[in-house]
This record gives sequence, structure tokens and C-alpha cells, in this order.
Amino acid sequence: MGEKLNILTHMRVTITLVVGADGSTSKDGNSAGVSSAVDRSAFLSRRRSADCILIGGNTARTEPYHRTPVPVVVISKSLINPLADNRLAHCWNLSPEDALDRASRTFGPNIHVEAGVGIIRQLVDAGRVDFLELSVTDVVGGEDLIDVDELLSHFSQIEEKLVSGTRFISAKK
Repeated sequence: MGEKLNILTHMRVTITLVVGADGSTSKDGNSAGVSSAVDRSAFLSRRRSADCILIGGNTARTEPYHRTPVPVVVISKSLINPLADNRLAHCWNLSPEDALDRASRTFGPNIHVEAGVGIIRQLVDAGRVDFLELSVTDVVGGEDLIDVDELLSHFSQIEEKLVSGTRFISAKK
């Protein structure tokens, strides 16, 4: 039990999420529809610092995860790996919380969650997220809405900056 507590204390879980101005997390089926050039640049830079990336099965099927700079864990009830062509992809049939613990033990403590709304809500509600890196673009009319204010209410320190029309919000527990 002591080893598990030690792993969890040193774990650093960061959610990276882009949303449109209306809280939409996708448009036309994926996040590229709500993203911006400055968001993509910041996103790619951040993910290179992760020990691993955690996503859900739907994210794996709709987003470009066929090449990643670090291992990517797909949480899915299906045992068919949607990223079979990515040699760094692992498909685990685990809860998001259990997947975080296993990923930390397997790859290291710095885990980036780039999943959909369901997994994000579950991890935030369970108190398992340390940091949120949120990009808000001016896109509206997308799908898979998330309440940004409610999401931010789970964090105590919030910093914002505006870069080329995209709001970057960094939040910390």
C-alpha cells in the first residue's frame, strides 16, 4: 500500500483541452474543428514533456494519434487497439483512475490526459487532476460541450493570457 501511495503522491496529471467559445470540444467530429494554429503549437510542445498520453477509445478513433512522441494509452472496453499502427500505443480495459495508476507505474508520473468529456469529467470529479491547460478559441457551433466555468471551479489557481485570438488558461489545484 505504501508504494501505491508514493506513486500517487508524485504523479502529475495534466488535462490538455481545446474548446470553442461555446464550450464545444469538437466540430465536424474532431478537435481540429475547434482548434487554432497557436493552440496546436502549444499543444504539441506540451505533450512532448509527458511520460505518456491517456485517451479514450473514441478519441483514438477520431483524432490523429497514429504517431506520438511518447507512449499513448487507449482506455477502451474493446480489446481491438484502434492505434495498432502506433508502436507506442497500449490498449487497456481499465477505469480512468486505474489507467492513471498503471500508466504512472509503467511509463512515469507525468501523464497528459487528452481524452473526451466523459473521461475528463470522471478524473476531475475524482480529484485526480493536478493541472488543466485549456485553450479557448472563437469557434462556435460544435459538439460535445463542456461547461468551462464549472471545470475551472475545481482548480484554485488560474492564469490566463490571450495569444493571437486564442485564450490560454492554465489552472492548478
